Amino acid sequence: MDIRLHHIERGSGAPLILLHGNGESLRYFKYQYDFFAPHVRVIGVDTRGHGSSPRGAAPFTLEQFAEDLKDFMDEMGIPRAHILGFSDGGNIALLFALKYPGMVSRLILNGANLTPSGVKASAQAPVYIRYGKASLLSLFDKKAVRSKELLGLMARQPQIRRAQLASLKVPVLVIAGKNDMIKDSHTRSIAAAIPEAQLCILEGDHFVARRNSGIFNQTVLDFLQKEGSERKERAVL
Repeated sequence: MDIRLHHIERGSGAPLILLHGNGESLRYFKYQYDFFAPHVRVIGVDTRGHGSSPRGAAPFTLEQFAEDLKDFMDEMGIPRAHILGFSDGGNIALLFALKYPGMVSRLILNGANLTPSGVKASAQAPVYIRYGKASLLSLFDKKAVRSKELLGLMARQPQIRRAQLASLKVPVLVIAGKNDMIKDSHTRSIAAAIPEAQLCILEGDHFVARRNSGIFNQTVLDFLQKEGSERKERAVL
């Protein structure tokens, strides 16, 4: 690993790793740390080139971020963990679970998508426009390179085949906001493709973990403490 990921941790017990979204940092989960700390060892991580984690020289891709997570867990002596990923963090968590299933106890995918087409056009179209502009500017302005890399993650990634999800054997919670920027049909398709996955649609938008943190946190905690992995769909709360 060419870098060390910045992280914070609270509490003790089974590790719960939190992965933030594109262009954000571990601070996104400010309403989660104190809530989960009495129950688990909650660990917030800044992904490569985000927050206080360095960019390094490795490729700036979701697949590389998943490899960074593997290296981070190895370095921290964590053989297995619950992983909660939001947005691109959810995509990283999914890629990680598909490649290293033995290192995941339970998986929470919040606002994740398999391909860019899973994002509503109203949210994705501006990304393509900004990515095109940043790509052009990056030829002349080094400062635009970061924008190009960040926007490229959303414009071109992830590329996960739905059929791959059938291999997931760990308990999975797919959670999204009622007015999420991820298409409702796409979220439901992800949950349906994962054996025994639990689907939960909460009142709110893409940022439900912040804007409706009370019910979000309790839903995740219930899932972490639940025995077994029977399929269950909850009503909109």
